[in-house]
Amino acid sequence: MHKHVFFGGKGGVGKTTVSSAYALRCARADLRTLIVSTDPAHSTSDVFDQQFDDDPSSVEGIDGLDAMEIDPEAETERHLMETKRAMTDQVSAAMVNEIDRQIEMAHQTPGAYEAALMDRFIEVMREADEYDRVVFDTSPTGGTLRLLSLPEMLEGWIDRLAHKREQAIELYERAAIGNNEPRRMMDGDPILDRLRTRKERFEFAGQKLRNDAAFFLVVNPDELSLRETSRAVDELQSYGLDVRGLAINRLTPEPEPHEEGRGATFLRDRVETEREHLETLHESFEPPVVAEIETRVSEVKGSILETVASELEIEVRPDPPSSSAE
Repeated sequence: MHKHVFFGGKGGVGKTTVSSAYALRCARADLRTLIVSTDPAHSTSDVFDQQFDDDPSSVEGIDGLDAMEIDPEAETERHLMETKRAMTDQVSAAMVNEIDRQIEMAHQTPGAYEAALMDRFIEVMREADEYDRVVFDTSPTGGTLRLLSLPEMLEGWIDRLAHKREQAIELYERAAIGNNEPRRMMDGDPILDRLRTRKERFEFAGQKLRNDAAFFLVVNPDELSLRETSRAVDELQSYGLDVRGLAINRLTPEPEPHEEGRGATFLRDRVETEREHLETLHESFEPPVVAEIETRVSEVKGSILETVASELEIEVRPDPPSSSAE
């Protein structure tokens, strides 16, 4: 198993339950584990009956497990302010208001939210040396896919921006030649430096996601969830990401044979429908089914979370070093 493990899926399928159970299983196997949530509802705090924030903190009563919750809105705002500071340092005072206006507009466009979250993901991955396993409880599928596609997309975009900046500096230097010595601005140009730093960050993220991350999709046994999961598998694989398996959550328990009545009839009909979907997931999807989790009457926390963790057929031990590694 890779160091970084992502759990995704459509909204409401139980990603937080499954990712928390897997993080618990890793900690019980003596792996120093961090679970990272980007769920605005902060469900991880509910699962462990403990409030978390943007900094990792120990989960009470579970040795070796830390948790943190990233607030997407706060992260987007922080990203906005950092971008403003970086840009306004490079322009004249007369341009500051216009720069602020343009950056505010840019942060209202599609992708700004995902870019801010990806920056935070990169920070977490870079600062996770003390952990054996980092488990990400991600946002619903659409946002997650946009997020995970950013490194590849933005590397090329930053290359184009840097090329334009180099062309502009070269033209400026040529214009400065006359009776004066040519101005060598390319080395140490703050904007070029920032673009190159950004590119290096996204190259790091792309390398980690492709080579040191495993992806699991949580799916409910219904037709809508199956369709969205099929699309998500195709998209993740198209980005070269390693989709390791499907965790089927919220299966209906079958009533005892002697039980009769309207409720028992409903449950048997529902179980039959879910079995058809379960068969489709086993036979028609490339990633294997790694968990079949029944619906619980009570909230999944405490001892119930322990039982869910035991039902996950997901490897916890780290991948051994490659024999070809230098």
